Amino acid sequence: MNRTTVSLIAGTAALAAVTGFATLSSPQAAGTARTAAELPVERTSLLCPAPSTSDIAETSYTSFTPVTKDADSGGKAELQAAAAESGGKSAGKKVGKPVLEPEEPGKPATGETSGGDARALVGTAEGKFAPGWTVQETTKVAAGSGRGLQGVNCSAPDTEFWFPGASTAADRTDYVHLTNPDDSAAVVDIELYGKDGALDSTLGEGITVAPHSSDPILLSTLTEEKQENLTVHVNVRSGRVGAAVQALDDKLGGDWLAASTDPSGSLVLPGIPKDATAVRLVAFTPSDSDADLKVQLASPSGLITPAGNETLHVKGGMTASADLGDVTRGEAGSLVLTPTDASVPVVAALRVVRGKGDDQETAFIPATRPVGTRATVADNSAKGTTLSLTAPTRAATVKVTASAGSKGGEAVSKTFTLKAGTTENVEAPTPTGLKGTYALTVEHVSGGPVYGARTLAATADGVPGFTIQALPDDRGMVAVPEADQDLSVLQK
Repeated sequence: MNRTTVSLIAGTAALAAVTGFATLSSPQAAGTARTAAELPVERTSLLCPAPSTSDIAETSYTSFTPVTKDADSGGKAELQAAAAESGGKSAGKKVGKPVLEPEEPGKPATGETSGGDARALVGTAEGKFAPGWTVQETTKVAAGSGRGLQGVNCSAPDTEFWFPGASTAADRTDYVHLTNPDDSAAVVDIELYGKDGALDSTLGEGITVAPHSSDPILLSTLTEEKQENLTVHVNVRSGRVGAAVQALDDKLGGDWLAASTDPSGSLVLPGIPKDATAVRLVAFTPSDSDADLKVQLASPSGLITPAGNETLHVKGGMTASADLGDVTRGEAGSLVLTPTDASVPVVAALRVVRGKGDDQETAFIPATRPVGTRATVADNSAKGTTLSLTAPTRAATVKVTASAGSKGGEAVSKTFTLKAGTTENVEAPTPTGLKGTYALTVEHVSGGPVYGARTLAATADGVPGFTIQALPDDRGMVAVPEADQDLSVLQK
C-alpha cells in the first residue's frame, strides 16, 4: 500500500510538470502534502494561424524561450506546417520538416515566408525550451484589404475563446482561424452575438477540424446579418484547437484580434498608443444579467474618467460598444473596466486606429491577464518597438530584460517602478551590440498586479503599419505539491 501511494504521488507530480496542472490534494489531517513547489513546465504547445492569402504578404516568425532556473538541460522546440484545410488531400497528416528550430533558450530564432500559400504552424517545445516559450507571427501587406502590419502571438490550444470586436460589416472581412494540433478531429461551435443578442445561424454548429489541420471560417458565411460590432464565441465540443480572428478592413488596414481573457468582473486593456486617433470599446457578457461598467483611463498621471464615456451598460447576452475617440490625447494609456456588480462576468476588446486619410491603420487590444510572474514578447527591433506597462491598483516594480539578438548582441536588464493607477511607455532596454531582433521579458518584482502590451510599428512600401500584442503571464511554472517523507498514515 505504501509503494502504491508513493507511485501515485510521484506520477501526479510528473503529470503536473508536463501539462501545467497540479491536481494532487490530500486531507489536511493526513499531513500528506506540504506547500506546493513551483517547477518549470516540461512540455508546451503553440499554434500559429495561416498568415495571409495575399500574394505580396511577407511574414516573419520569431521563436524565443527565456532562460529558466531549474529547467531540464535537454529538449527542443520546433514548428511544423499544419496540413491543408480539412477538405484538402493532406488533411489529418503531419506535413514536412520543422520550419523553425531555436538553438538555445535566451536567444531568438527567426524564419521567413512570403506569398499567400503559407500554412498554419503547429509547434511543440520540450525540456528547457518549454517554460515561457513564445512565438510571434508578423506579416507585412503593402496593398489590398488589410494592408499594413499584422501581428499575433501564437497561442496554446484550448476549448473556449471569446472575441469581442469582430464584424460582418460590408467593409470588413473577418475570418476565425481554427487549428487542431492533435491526432483526432475536433468539433467546434461558433456563436455570434450582436447588439440585439445571438445571431441566427446553424452553419456555425458542429464544424469539424481534421487532425493536424487548420480552417479559416469566414464570419459572413455564418450569418446574413451585417453588424459592425460582434462578439464571437468559439466553443469546442470535442478535442481542442487554437483560435484567432483575422480582421481585414478595406479602408483601415487590418490585424489579428486575439482572444479576450476569460469572462471576469474587472478587466484591463493595456497599451493604447498615445497617438491613437480613434478608439472603440466592444464588450459582452455571457450572463443573463446586465453589467454596468465604470470606464477609466490609466494615464501617466493616474486614473481619469473619459468625458462622455463614464460608464458602459452591457445587456445580458448582447454586445455593447462605445466610441472613445482620441481618448489618450497624446499620452500613454490603458483602459480599466470596473463593474458595479463583480458577479457579472464580461469580456472586452478595443479597436485602435492610428493615422489619417489613406494612411489609417488598425490594431486590436483584448482584455488580458496580468504579467504575473513573467511575460515575454518576441520580434522587437531597435526602432519601432514601444513597451507599455500599467499598474491599475497599486504601485509595482518590474524587471525588464532585453534578450540577446537573433544575430548577435548581449542581454541587458532594467528595473522600473510604476505608480498606482498609471500607465507608462517605458524606455525598455535594447541588447548591447544588437544584430537582428530580440525579445523583451517582464518579471514582476514587487507590489500590485502589472499589465503590459508591446506595439510594433513598421512601414511597408510607404504604407505605415502597427500591431499590438499583450503580455500575459507565460505560465512557464506550475505548482506541484511536495509529498511528506512519512506516509505511514496511509499504510492502514
